[in-house]
Amino acid sequence: MTEPATRRGSDIEALDWQGQAIDCSSCPHQEALRAGSCAPLKACVLDRYAPRIDRFFAAHPQWADQYLDHPYFEVRAVAVKHASLFRLAGLINDPDETVRWSVAMRLPPTQLHRLAGDPHREVRIRVAARIALDHLPAMMHDDDYYVRQVVARRLATGLLHRMAHDPDPEVRKVVAARADGTLLLGLANDPDPDVRLTALQRLPAHLLAPWRGDPDWRVRYAITERIPPEFLEPMLADSDEEVRRVAQSRLATSQDHS
Repeated sequence: MTEPATRRGSDIEALDWQGQAIDCSSCPHQEALRAGSCAPLKACVLDRYAPRIDRFFAAHPQWADQYLDHPYFEVRAVAVKHASLFRLAGLINDPDETVRWSVAMRLPPTQLHRLAGDPHREVRIRVAARIALDHLPAMMHDDDYYVRQVVARRLATGLLHRMAHDPDPEVRKVVAARADGTLLLGLANDPDPDVRLTALQRLPAHLLAPWRGDPDWRVRYAITERIPPEFLEPMLADSDEEVRRVAQSRLATSQDHS
């Protein structure tokens, strides 16, 4: 058996997934070794270091299918990137989330609903980003707020009202950034100031007057920047100095142009 090799300037040794020094003489791909398309510390399917496994399969994608049941999860996860699409369904229930994440990256969108209930959030995030739109509504009530954010970014606008009362304000902000009509008006009254701000920044300026007394100064500031000049006078007495400054500046400009 060869001695563990160390890459120059690095302490990442050429060890296999069980922590043993890699023995090239036992590798089944001797032709690749002789051709120089695999080598320790460069590209090796026996290595436990994922980038070297990745370089091996990038050079030899034709061997990926035969490694989909390898005992080391990194080998399976990287092999999935190059394997036949017809083999991927068998890995939907792989015990390792890294493998399932790789599967979610490659499965056709129409088949991703089979991973929509995966126990790992990173897998579900990838599923939500790629799943066919007709399967997307089933993920609107996912336990993870970020999964729901991804859903809200892709959901058909006609269905956004179903997420307007999501328990997480970050999700409602995404809805407010895409909503229109009465739904947008409703979100302008959201209990969270960031959601209100997002909604009010998209409302037409002539509709903003009712929010001049919003409790959050950022909302009042944004309104003062856009509201028609005839509605600005009450903002001169605002409790926030920056709001008053913008109101004074805009009123002075409008008077100069009158």
